[in-house]
Amino acid sequence: MKFFTYILLSFISFSSQAETLNTPDFSGVYNCVGDDAHEGKYTGTVTMRLKPEHSKASYASYDFKLKVPEYGIYLGHAAANGHHVAMHFALQDQTTKDYGTGIAEMKKNAKGQWSFHKFYFEPEFKGGNTGVEDCTIQ
Repeated sequence: MKFFTYILLSFISFSSQAETLNTPDFSGVYNCVGDDAHEGKYTGTVTMRLKPEHSKASYASYDFKLKVPEYGIYLGHAAANGHHVAMHFALQDQTTKDYGTGIAEMKKNAKGQWSFHKFYFEPEFKGGNTGVEDCTIQ
């Protein structure tokens, strides 16, 4: 009976891991160019790191960090369903109210690299703000 229980538990563990691995992994460092309605054009670097313990099947969870020269570091998280990713970010200096949520679609470019186009909304930054970013993995 112990052997049967071991086999069953091994199968369940393997099934859970296989389901987790079914999701695309968008982890990496991305070079970005953006256009912000208030601040204008900018460049930045996005780092995404998969959190496999919080990912399953077509759903994936990520740590998210955006570095923008002359503005600072925005920390956050991302949630993906297939190739669609929602991203929350906030400037470390919270007095600016420079935080928001973005939506992106991940695609592979002609070189086979992950890339995304993101639209974002910041409800409190300078009375409300939007922008777009185009990012390609390094």
